[in-house]
Amino acid sequence: MSMAKPMRGVLAAFFSISALMGAAAHADTYPSRPITIVVGYPAGGSVDLTARILGEELSSRLGKSVIVENAGGAGGTIAAQRVARSNADGYTLLLGSTNEMVIASMINKAVRYDGQKDFTPIGMIASQPMLLAASKESGIKSAADYLKKLKASAPNHYSFGSSGVGTALHLSGEMVNEATGTSTLHVPYRGVAPLVSDLMSGQLDLAYLVLSSGLPQVKAGSIVPLGITEKQRSQAAPDIPALAETAGFEKVDINVWFALYGPAELPEHVTSTLRSALNESLQSTTLRDRLSASGATLYKPGLDPVAFQRGEVEKYARLVKLANIQPE
Repeated sequence: MSMAKPMRGVLAAFFSISALMGAAAHADTYPSRPITIVVGYPAGGSVDLTARILGEELSSRLGKSVIVENAGGAGGTIAAQRVARSNADGYTLLLGSTNEMVIASMINKAVRYDGQKDFTPIGMIASQPMLLAASKESGIKSAADYLKKLKASAPNHYSFGSSGVGTALHLSGEMVNEATGTSTLHVPYRGVAPLVSDLMSGQLDLAYLVLSSGLPQVKAGSIVPLGITEKQRSQAAPDIPALAETAGFEKVDINVWFALYGPAELPEHVTSTLRSALNESLQSTTLRDRLSASGATLYKPGLDPVAFQRGEVEKYARLVKLANIQPE
C-alpha cells in the first residue's frame, strides 16, 4: 500500500493546525504598532477634540500609541473616503460624525462611499446638541419670544445661519421651521468663524451652532441663547433650556454625533479588540468629565451602531427632502 495518501492527509492536518495557530497568534498581537484615527475636520473642533480625548484612553488600554490625523475638507468626506479605501487591518480608523456618515451622500453626487456599507462600525461615542442663538440686535430674548415674533412677521423676515447647505446645523433650522410652522431664510456660511462674527455684529438674526462652538460667546454675553436642539438639557450648560421645553417646539430633537469606524470587512478579532477598548474608555471618569465639559453627552456602551445609523439615515433623508436640497 502506498504511503503517499496517508502522508498527504497528515501534512494537510499539520498545515491546517499551523494556520489556526498562526491566526490565533495574529489575533493576540493586535495591535502591534501605532493606530491612526483620521478626523475630517481641522484641529480644535468638536470632532477633533472627541478624537483626541478618546485616543488617549484607547492608547492606555491597547498599549500602543493612537495618533490623530486631521484630513479636513469637503465636510469630512475626504477623511471618510480615505478610511473606506484603507487596508482592513485596524490601523486606520475614522472618527465619524453625522455629516460625512449620513448626510453627505444625500446631497453630494461626488461622494463615492456608502456610510453604511463601506465601514465597520466599532461603536457610538457621544452626541452634542445644536444651539439656537439670536443676535442681541434681533431683540429676540427666548424661544417663546422667537415664536411670537416670527408668527407676527412675514415669511423669511428673519434669517438663520449655518455652516453650510445640508449640514446638521442647516437641517436643525429646517426641523425647527417645520415644528413651529414658521419660515426663516437660510444663509449658508463657509465655516463657523464668519457665522459667529456676523451673529455677534447683528448682520445675522439667528444661527445654529454646535453647543461647544457657541458656549464661549454665550458666557461672554455676546449672543442670546434660545435653546438647545436635544430633548434634554446639557450638563455643560444646564441653564440653557431645551427648545422642546417651550410650547410649539416639542418635536425638536436633533444633534450631531460621533462614532468610531474602521473600513469594511475589518477582521472580527480586530473589531472585538477595538470595541472592548472603546466600551472600557466610555466608562472612564476622565473621558466622561472631559467630553461632558465640552458639551457632549456620552452614549451608553453597547448601543447598536448599525440600527442607530439606519434610523439617522431615515431622519435626515426626510429633512433633506423637506429643505428641497438637490444633490449636486
